[in-house]
Amino acid sequence: MTTSPEHDAKIAKMTFASVYPHYVNKVEKKGRTKDELHQVIEWLTAFTEKDLENLIAEKVTFKTFFERASLNPNADLITGVICGYRIEDIETPLTKQTRYLDKLVDELAKGRKMEKILRQPK
Repeated sequence: MTTSPEHDAKIAKMTFASVYPHYVNKVEKKGRTKDELHQVIEWLTAFTEKDLENLIAEKVTFKTFFERASLNPNADLITGVICGYRIEDIETPLTKQTRYLDKLVDELAKGRKMEKILRQPK
């Protein structure tokens, strides 16, 4: 599935700081913790809590956020539908990476076990 250039540009320009509080709210509202959210983000990006604080303070865009990230080699095991898009069919790397993060946050909020969220090859 292809995303539109406008959709991709919107994601690239969005700041991580503007979305992060929504991630926190979403998981805490469902009984999960900020520490668990950070664990998920660190698994995907290798960013520590201190790194996240700095990225938020800098107000980096998602483009910069993922340029600086060391994406987990198992990230391609994240599949399914999020925001109306099948992740494995998204062609634009930045949009795919952003949807990886959205999917992990969604799974955390839905109560999925951490060992299932932090994917490992079979």
